[in-house]
Amino acid sequence: MDIGIVGLGLIGGSIAKAIQKNTPHTVLGFDTDEQVMYKARLLDAIDAELTEERLAICDWLIIAIRPQAAVEYVRANAGRLKKGAIVMDACGVKRCVCEPLWELADKYGFTFIGGHPMAGREVSGFDYASADLFRDASMILTPPKGADIALLERVKKFWCALGFGSVTITTPENHDRVIAYTSQLAHIASSAYIKSPTALDHIGFSAGSYKDLTRVARLDPEMWTELFLENRDNLLSEAEGLLAHLTEYRDALLTKDEAKLRSLLATGREQKLEADRKDYRP
Repeated sequence: MDIGIVGLGLIGGSIAKAIQKNTPHTVLGFDTDEQVMYKARLLDAIDAELTEERLAICDWLIIAIRPQAAVEYVRANAGRLKKGAIVMDACGVKRCVCEPLWELADKYGFTFIGGHPMAGREVSGFDYASADLFRDASMILTPPKGADIALLERVKKFWCALGFGSVTITTPENHDRVIAYTSQLAHIASSAYIKSPTALDHIGFSAGSYKDLTRVARLDPEMWTELFLENRDNLLSEAEGLLAHLTEYRDALLTKDEAKLRSLLATGREQKLEADRKDYRP
C-alpha cells in the first residue's frame, strides 16, 4: 500500500518511521522544510517525496500539520486524490477539521476519518521523531456517520501495528469536549504555573511535582494558540472550572479554614483515585 504523509514534524515523522519499521507499506512524504525532506530521505523515514502527481497513487493519505493548514491542503488537492482513498489527519482538534473535510470527501469520492494520536513530547520537529513514539498510546478516531465497520477495523489494525495500545472511536464534538480538559487545560495550567518568579529559584528545591507540572510549558506557541482558539468554547468552560476550584483553595488559606482545606484536598484525592480506577486495564 502507498501511504502519503503531509508534514514530517514530530508526529508525521514518527508515523513515517513507525510505518517503515513495522509494516511493508511504501511511504511518500512531504514537508515544506527542504532540510527535513533531506533528513527524512537520508534516514529512510520515507521512500520518496510526495509530489502533487504522486497524490494520485496514494491509497492512504495522512495529514500531520496544523488544523487550518490541513483543511486548506486537502481543499487544494482534493481533485488529485485517488478515488476511494482513505484520508486521515493527526490534528489536536476535530470539529473544525472533520466538518469541512467530510464535505470534500463526499464531493470528490474519498473517505475522511479524523484522527488524533495521543502521544507527543515537549519538543517538536523531525529531529525528535521516533518509530517508538506511539508505544501503548491511545489513537482517537472520529469517522463519519455510517462509516463501514470493516474499513474501521482495517484502520484500527493499521494504527495498532504502529504501536498504539488502544483505539478510541468517538465524535468530533465529544473529542473536543474531553481534550479541552485532558490536554489543553493542562498546557495552559503549566504555562501559567511556570510564570511564578520562584521558578527561577527552583534548583535544589524541585523534584517530580515541579517537573510534571512544567514539562508541557515548553509548547509551540503558534500551534497551541490555534488549537486553543479552535476549541475556545470547551476550553473556556474548563478554565472557568479550574479558576473556581483554585479560588476555593485560596479562600480556605485566607481564612485559615483548616477543615475546609482538608476537605478540598480529600475530595481531590478521591477524585484522582476514582479516575485511576476507571483507567485501570487488567
